[in-house]
Amino acid sequence: MQKIKQWLNDLGFVDYKIEVLGGDASFRRYFRVIDRDKSYILMDSSANKEQLYPFIEISVRLLKVKVEVPRIIAQNLEEGYLLLTDLGSRHLADILSPMSVDLLYTKAIEEILKIQQADTTNLEPYDREFLMFEMNLMQEWYLEQYLKMTLTKDEQNMLDSTLELICNEVLSQPQDIFVHRDFHSRNIMIETGHTLAIIDYQDARRGALTYDLVSLLKDVYVYFDPKQMERLALEFKILKGIDVSDEQFIRWFDFTGLQRHIKILGIFSRLDIRDKKSSYIKNIPQTLQYIDEVCQKYDELRALGDFLKKI
Repeated sequence: MQKIKQWLNDLGFVDYKIEVLGGDASFRRYFRVIDRDKSYILMDSSANKEQLYPFIEISVRLLKVKVEVPRIIAQNLEEGYLLLTDLGSRHLADILSPMSVDLLYTKAIEEILKIQQADTTNLEPYDREFLMFEMNLMQEWYLEQYLKMTLTKDEQNMLDSTLELICNEVLSQPQDIFVHRDFHSRNIMIETGHTLAIIDYQDARRGALTYDLVSLLKDVYVYFDPKQMERLALEFKILKGIDVSDEQFIRWFDFTGLQRHIKILGIFSRLDIRDKKSSYIKNIPQTLQYIDEVCQKYDELRALGDFLKKI
């Protein structure tokens, strides 16, 4: 903290106070710096300074397509600090309700459409290797580490073949589109006048058409009627001008959601076991519910759904 205070002093801050803010799933820390009638957010990435470079670069790409993101006021790349504009403390998750969800999610879908116009040059691909790597986190961290399971040969074969099927479906839709990768209700801020601002985008890749849409409409932190979410997904399809049947689009949407939720089981378990961040474990039941809904909808996924319910 002494180095942070010294840097703020060097920037000309004198009579200020610092508030510790809740962190995220990374090793970054966040502070609110209050200087008289103004406030700023200080991102401390000293534990992994390399994370600052993609944050800065992706911020520029999103600003160019008129997506509202934190502006960088000052930077100290040597120590791993950024001073950012303060977008407030109100997340989309804080004001979502059955009455407001249609309006707010429609606004968020409009942000996805803008995000998908962003430059993808030199972004890492969301390719087969990475999709499979993410899904394999479930076996390593959720099944083996968290549940202490050892799969039988038949269970392993079923899991391997099902993950390949899911991967193929995700890759069958339009690709090489800018993907935020974590576009959910806790990473969307509500500014004055209900303007939406986006955070936590530094891990962006180029990948599947429906990935960010799934992150929004099948959010593991909130839950709404699946039919209502399907209707909103099809609104995105119309706005985007995708010339496929509704059935095909929803299949892309469902299988992409399945890939994401399988990954999340592994990530939440890893956060608990390796990183000692236990708060995410409580969201595993909701994640499993999303998985079960999709597995019961498609015959080729029933074996996976039955296996996860059994354990």
